[in-house]
Amino acid sequence: MKLISQLVFCATVLATAVCQAQTVCIDPGHPSEVGSGTHGKKITEIAAAWKVAQFLKTELENAGIKVVMTKSSENEFVKNKNRASIANKCKADLMVRLHCDSESGSGFAVYIPKKTGTAQGKTGPSKSVLSECGKAGPIFHTELAARLKGKLKDNGLLPDTATAVGGKFGALIGSIFSEVPVVLVEMCRLKNPKDEAFIAKPAGQKAMAVALARATLKVVRPDK
Repeated sequence: MKLISQLVFCATVLATAVCQAQTVCIDPGHPSEVGSGTHGKKITEIAAAWKVAQFLKTELENAGIKVVMTKSSENEFVKNKNRASIANKCKADLMVRLHCDSESGSGFAVYIPKKTGTAQGKTGPSKSVLSECGKAGPIFHTELAARLKGKLKDNGLLPDTATAVGGKFGALIGSIFSEVPVVLVEMCRLKNPKDEAFIAKPAGQKAMAVALARATLKVVRPDK
């Protein structure tokens, strides 16, 4: 009877662990149908997003999170619709999209969809996804800002209509096709020498990844 009880206990623990497992989809930005991203003097947006994504993947996996990537190599071309589909298929608890801004100024910003948009014959995201993003966004941004304080300027939590693509379609294409909560992070302004110097170095990439991981965990594991 004691052995049976132990086996039942172990099975219960295992089942609980499986049920509590979280999945995060990491989306290193570009190249996609909207272009190849911006270029700095020392690093490109594609390279910066990919390198940070690799550090972020390790951080999350070390925390017991299942990670799904939207790209298998740095320069792989993936349409934004398909990036969202990958997150949808794995039923991600959160999709984290990584980019670098081409605008003047400095610092990072977090974007979430605030309303539906229409692109490629699709209108979205749904009201439920908008609600989930509305809850996740402030939590994610607050933690990210705290972790990056003193390293990069905080440009806030913004609606994705504030981006060029989001303004055109009413939401970013990746948001329109998303069926899971999604945040997009413009990690820095590559045209700014200090921002670029930060994200071009492995130490800066690791610091960004750690901050992103902490922010992500605050969303998908709010009780820990």
